[in-house]
Amino acid sequence: MIKVGIIGAAGYTAGELMRILINHPCANILFAQSASHAGEPVWKAHHDLLGETSLVFTAEAPVESVDVIFLCMGHGKSREYVESLPKSFNGKIIDLSQDYRLQETAGDFVYGLPEAFRKDIKSAYHLANPGCFATSIQLALLPIAKVDKLPEIHVTGVTGSTGAGQKPSETTHFSWRANNMSVYKAFTHQHLLEINETLHRLAPSYKGDLNFVPMRGDYPRGIMASVYFDCSLSEEEAVEWYKAYYKDEPFVHVVDFNPDLKMVVNTNKAIIYVKKYGKKLHVISMIDNLIKGASGQATQNMNLMFGLPENTGLNLKPTAF
Repeated sequence: MIKVGIIGAAGYTAGELMRILINHPCANILFAQSASHAGEPVWKAHHDLLGETSLVFTAEAPVESVDVIFLCMGHGKSREYVESLPKSFNGKIIDLSQDYRLQETAGDFVYGLPEAFRKDIKSAYHLANPGCFATSIQLALLPIAKVDKLPEIHVTGVTGSTGAGQKPSETTHFSWRANNMSVYKAFTHQHLLEINETLHRLAPSYKGDLNFVPMRGDYPRGIMASVYFDCSLSEEEAVEWYKAYYKDEPFVHVVDFNPDLKMVVNTNKAIIYVKKYGKKLHVISMIDNLIKGASGQATQNMNLMFGLPENTGLNLKPTAF
């Protein structure tokens, strides 16, 4: 049994992580740390966990008692926490922030995109979980990157409000978000950095021309990335290439029909749809931002790091309506 500790356990990603891990057959959550909620049952912050667990938030984190800690803290805080850990701590670390995703500042943290770096993940001690938009967009591009045929890329991505985290802001509260839509961080989104690093690692001739316009969607969870680029392959060749690349992946499904977001919400699935229009190859990639884009992928990585089948505990069901 893998003994688990969660740091920063009151946020959305931590809530999803607990929802997954309390039903994981090989994991046991020993503590859920949150200074602001210490002494409260976890269901007070995560209402869906009422009746599912007797866990109580703790102010302290007895890290010496666990095999792995998940860092579900705000960006910038994970690095501070890791640097403050006692030198005697020899457990594994899975960080869900962006603090260790880039090679320049990663140290010994491995970038945890299983569909590209599974071998590295299996031997990792410290792991940086990819960003949600980064996961969706990279999954749309990995098969083409493998053959080093990446031209200039154009992406429009729409994400649910949970992607902004639990703390309310002007653009996340319901009365603003409902029946509304807006562009943010056009061409400057922070996930571009990790996407470009992966593409450069896999496709040496890639020039880094990735144009990304992210949008805020009028719904709580899920990401749809619409990706297109020039491609010399026929539609049939491209579809077969994508299917071949993902044929052994437990969570990535290449479909032959135009998908919808409810196919992935509440699951660790990624749905990929490939279509050719003239010279342009259009790839739609859909994931749940909180699961495959965060806590589900983190669990998938934990499974790999501890030698378990990577779909262990991740048989999550979508909601049709």
